Amino acid sequence: MRRVERLTPRLVRVTFGGAELAGFTVDQPAASVRVLLPSGAGADLVLPSWNGNEFLLPDGRRPTIRTLTPWRSDPDAVELDVGIVVHGGGVASDWALSAEPGEPAAISGPGRGYTVDHDAPAYLIAGDETAIPAVTQVLDAVPDETTVQVRVEVAHPDGRLALPAGPGATVEWCDLAPGAPPGDALGAAVRDVTLADGTRVWAAGEAAAVQRIRRHLFDDRGLPRAQTSVRGYWKHGRAGDGEGDA
Repeated sequence: MRRVERLTPRLVRVTFGGAELAGFTVDQPAASVRVLLPSGAGADLVLPSWNGNEFLLPDGRRPTIRTLTPWRSDPDAVELDVGIVVHGGGVASDWALSAEPGEPAAISGPGRGYTVDHDAPAYLIAGDETAIPAVTQVLDAVPDETTVQVRVEVAHPDGRLALPAGPGATVEWCDLAPGAPPGDALGAAVRDVTLADGTRVWAAGEAAAVQRIRRHLFDDRGLPRAQTSVRGYWKHGRAGDGEGDA
């Protein structure tokens, strides 16, 4: 690991690097990588073994693995950036706050990302803080002249970042009210959006919240499933092997 940068009070960018990343490429936006983390504070990084059914550490425990979005991949510098939301209590969150440059990391991937339809007349891109790296990538991959509506939910106004918005893009940040469930502001923003015929929708965030968004798009608006990609990145109340920490 080469660098740790605090972008906002809740979002940290971690840069991995080294000769082992030579040849690592990410061809699609909103792809995924799996990052093996140390099993505890101050613990060494131990590679697990595959037993034919699952990966296990030498002592029989399951390894700590998190799925994250490869925010930036630089083949020339052999670097890979990921974003991690720090919220207290999450394994990846705690690791990102305590990690030091030079510490080892193990990465696998990338997993398949999202295929942008360059002929689509318009896009809606929606996500919460965990989806900011993927939102950035999808927005960057959409043609500049395409009409794009972007809605991003943050827990606090200081969570906002500059996004690579082209001339056809409008970005609205949705502040989550104190005590409101995750995805509440994002769901309301999506319901308020006017969608032109043929609009493509990419959305990601808390699993229950995006499930409500999915039902709204399909049941209330009658959007064809082929025009949408809705992904649950994490589950409220559970720190599991998903993108809940990132």
